[in-house]
Amino acid sequence: MTKKIFRSTLFVAIVVLFASFITILGVLYNYFNGSQNKQLHAQLALASTAVENEGVSYLQTMHFDSFRITYIDTDGTVIYDSLVSADTMENHAAREEIQEALQSGFGESSRYSTTLTERTIYLANRLSDGTVLRISVSSYTVLSLVLELMQILVTIFIFAVVLSSVLAKSMAKRIVNPLNELDLDHPLDNDAYDELSPLLKRIETQHTQIKTQMIHLKRTQNEFEAIVNCMNEGLVLLNNKGIILSINPAARKLFCTDEACIGKDFLTVDRTHEIHIGIATATQKGHSEIRIERNQRIYQFDFSRIESDGHVIGIVLLTFDVTEQANAEQTRREFTANVSHELKTPLQSIMGSAELIENGLVKSEDMPAFTSRIRNESARLLTLIEDIIRLSQLDEGSEMPKEKVDLYCLGEEVLASLQDTAKKKDIQLSIEGTHETLYGVKHLLSEVLFNLCDNAIKYNVQNGFVRITVSSDNAYIRVAVTDNGIGIAPEHHARIFERFYRVDKSHSKESGGTGLGLSIVKHAVMYHGGKIDIISESGKGTTMIMTFPK
Repeated sequence: MTKKIFRSTLFVAIVVLFASFITILGVLYNYFNGSQNKQLHAQLALASTAVENEGVSYLQTMHFDSFRITYIDTDGTVIYDSLVSADTMENHAAREEIQEALQSGFGESSRYSTTLTERTIYLANRLSDGTVLRISVSSYTVLSLVLELMQILVTIFIFAVVLSSVLAKSMAKRIVNPLNELDLDHPLDNDAYDELSPLLKRIETQHTQIKTQMIHLKRTQNEFEAIVNCMNEGLVLLNNKGIILSINPAARKLFCTDEACIGKDFLTVDRTHEIHIGIATATQKGHSEIRIERNQRIYQFDFSRIESDGHVIGIVLLTFDVTEQANAEQTRREFTANVSHELKTPLQSIMGSAELIENGLVKSEDMPAFTSRIRNESARLLTLIEDIIRLSQLDEGSEMPKEKVDLYCLGEEVLASLQDTAKKKDIQLSIEGTHETLYGVKHLLSEVLFNLCDNAIKYNVQNGFVRITVSSDNAYIRVAVTDNGIGIAPEHHARIFERFYRVDKSHSKESGGTGLGLSIVKHAVMYHGGKIDIISESGKGTTMIMTFPK
């Protein structure tokens, strides 16, 4: 206990010391950077005004020691630089701060050195004639600040650790000594810490309870037997010769036997080779597990060795119905494999395009196509990750803020947001029915309608229609999304809400879907206590019907 108190106290001291170091470094770093930024803005403003009035001649007559001035033409050509000759410098049109200044009038960026110990801050200001004046200065990073202060930080750290060790050791001894002197045979006669009084009283009480518990041992045994008989899990007790000592009703049902098997060899009840291998393994190693399918259910058999005084006296066999768990594990493995595949595809495209650009293998005229591909694949990757996060939140049942939602008005908003998409295929969007209010999570309900309507547009025919219908009766509110598109064959109805399941994989890839939209729809509807049904045939359109309890 002394060591635990010592280690805990020392650990707390070190953590507090580190937290103090980090806080101080953060404050210093922010202060210096803030001051430097203010000064840099002021210098840029003064220089911009001077160049506006006197032109480049002002720059040529000035000496800039603490910062660097670069004057850039409208096409990115360097007119003047305070450090090097402008003729030797490359075109600056592609620089982030220059582009931003040309677009908005002011640009700002920063770049780190390869060692991360120096950061260069760039501020750019567009002048009235369209040229850009840029000012830059090098500043320390957090890493360089740490390296500068490393010697004094290490000295303070060593001193603090040594001092904390001495104090922690002394404190631990003072705390533990009274505990070591306790007389547990007469707990109420001890005069130690007041905080130990409840513990000492409890020890005295336990001395009395031990005697009482012996009297109630038989009753406890009877209660144990009652609990075992009510267990959903099967329980079998075997002695060291494999004779059945006890078997509860769940196990009798599983092995198709009765109480008459007690006292008989387990071989008379079950001759499955795997089970007897499990018993033999548990006898030798102490524990073993197997899974067996019986009656279209999957059961896990746990075998544990019972020992007394170093001798094996029997085996405990527990059986669990793990069908749901096994199915969940299979689903999780499939989901993991699908996620890995779906994430890998856009990442490979991004990495391939970036590598070609990095190696200079892309012509300037082809650069927009490559950057567009990187942006599109990144957007696809982000959408996929957002869908996975949303599904995870729905799986966990996380609490979300609820409000009264007018489903008719919500449908109008969704259709309005999809008008541009629908116009590309001349698809008519409409909504009918009544204004029905549901108490739920508005953004989830909006996403449900958006996904269903978006799918209805994607998989529709030219000049088709998509219609939302809102209705209700005494107990339920129904929202239906109907289209006259390509439809879904009946054999796919049971699986379209599975994650990453696609009816037409080639068409889904072209439309940019992640394969998670309908799964999100299903889970969001279930989150609101509802259900979703599908009515569809190939070539005859699709109707998705969501039913929510009022």
